[in-house]
Amino acid sequence: MKSRIGLFTVVNVAILLLVVAATLYPFLHMLAVSLSQDIYVMRGEVSIWPKGLNFDMYKLVLNDPRIATGYANTIVYVSLGTVIALLVTSLGAYALSKKEMLFHKGFTLMVVFTMFFSGGMIPTFLVVKGMGLMDTVWAMVLPGAVSTWNLLIMRTFFSGVPVEVEESGKIDGLTDIGIFFRIVAPLSKAVFATIGLFYAVALWNNFYFPLLYLRDPDLFPLQVILRNIVLAGQVNSGDVTSVGGDNLIVEESLKFATIIVSTVPILLLYPMLQKHFVKGAMIGAVKG
Repeated sequence: MKSRIGLFTVVNVAILLLVVAATLYPFLHMLAVSLSQDIYVMRGEVSIWPKGLNFDMYKLVLNDPRIATGYANTIVYVSLGTVIALLVTSLGAYALSKKEMLFHKGFTLMVVFTMFFSGGMIPTFLVVKGMGLMDTVWAMVLPGAVSTWNLLIMRTFFSGVPVEVEESGKIDGLTDIGIFFRIVAPLSKAVFATIGLFYAVALWNNFYFPLLYLRDPDLFPLQVILRNIVLAGQVNSGDVTSVGGDNLIVEESLKFATIIVSTVPILLLYPMLQKHFVKGAMIGAVKG
């Protein structure tokens, strides 16, 4: 029995190490290339360790006004969008967690229906345009304010809150809204942190909405600017030639530096929310 457990542990660890290596390698390679001298990148000598330490690409990225504007816009979209999404999703989930609510099954079926069928891109675009949200901050945060999957996770979590706790609030004279904000919400930090992380990551990586709803370059988030640099190759040729002699290699290093700069901030959220993340996801997914 012990030998079987030992073999399973060894195989499991080996598989997980392979997954970790496959996950980390692209980031390490991009980081190494962005920090290396052009000549070493041109020779193909850079793998996961930088050669000829060079911070010129990061200076160029951080001094680019487009990057600064994109960062500012993205922070606004993520902060405002996460707050709105958590508020709307949690209120809807709390209502659906009450089986005694009128038309409970009907509302639940309508919510679940949206997981499989949606209006589509064109009708959604027409709604956003018809409401006058084009080229505004609200076009970035309102269309995706509710995720059905996140709402169902929160509903399942709220279903596990003891009824006695809520009844004690009613005895003290609290309304349903008061019970939610003063009793249920403080007890649900784990699921709020988990769902908030889901929404924040989705908003940070979102370039679908800005491509549809934004026309003003001053409103573009960081991911659209990153897309323009990485895919469209929109780099300032004067800056490229001032940094190095080979435009292609400098452009590649610049793209990798831009990717690193745009990825690191959202990655830093995971360690901060780690203790809440596992608990919130497991409780919200397992309880019925």
